[in-house]
Amino acid sequence: MGRTLDTSPYLIAPDPASARLTRAVTGTDQTGAEVALNVVEERPLTIYLNAQEIVTAMTIGDYPQYLALGFLRNQGMLKPDDTITGVDYDEELETVVVRTASQTTYEDKLKKKTRTSGCAVGTVFGDMMEGLEGVSLPATPVRTSDLYALAHLINRTPSLYLEAGAIHGTVLCQGNRPLVYMEDVGRHNAVDKIAGWMLSEGISADDKILYTTGRLTSEMVIKTAMMGIPTLASRSGFTAWGVEIARQAGLTLIGRMKGQRFVCLAGEERLIRDADPAQVADEPDRSGRKGAA
Repeated sequence: MGRTLDTSPYLIAPDPASARLTRAVTGTDQTGAEVALNVVEERPLTIYLNAQEIVTAMTIGDYPQYLALGFLRNQGMLKPDDTITGVDYDEELETVVVRTASQTTYEDKLKKKTRTSGCAVGTVFGDMMEGLEGVSLPATPVRTSDLYALAHLINRTPSLYLEAGAIHGTVLCQGNRPLVYMEDVGRHNAVDKIAGWMLSEGISADDKILYTTGRLTSEMVIKTAMMGIPTLASRSGFTAWGVEIARQAGLTLIGRMKGQRFVCLAGEERLIRDADPAQVADEPDRSGRKGAA
């Protein structure tokens, strides 16, 4: 399938064994028998930018500083030239305060909230699309051998999803290596955590791929483009607006990626088809048939 798969450890990976992220509950199954299982915890996290309360997000509670930084960056509230002087997390109050050298005010912007189709009710603002006007994504080529290798490794990585379900995962990748794997009850939160990590660590986006387990919606496409990442891939499907925005932004958009199969609806000219799909292990569809569309 081309280049050798890089199996180096993730820089950040899910910790499905963390007791703080799940809670043990009991119930009954379809036969009336008692069952015990772990379910994902949800916690509120209120994000402040200086003295202004911005939003309260429902989250699993890991990496709150990255979530706050990434949310503010992806909403256009933290500009590239802003100097961040502090990121303070108070676990007892469930708040993160991001402080900048210059004072910021977003009262007008906060009046233009738009509820999105994301799970856990993500929030974007009415003028978020304006942030894409100055975005110029690099025409970075994408090897299909890398896509197949990433999907194979990511889908077999121990995760909270495999442990408890009811959660989305997003992975920052470079070539055929997954770097940072974040999970949360909303895919937008998982993306924001990655954006926050990149901002905190000064990571370049030009040669990165973002892989998500969730749908390729307009919000996912906008956030990816705002982060400067040129490729977005998913096991799941597309929305029409997500496809339209990806084409306008010059984003390579790949979905329905399962086994041998995928569909590219934007950026086809940047795909390097260096892997033979026939040599890739396929996976059955929900009916059990291999190779079904």
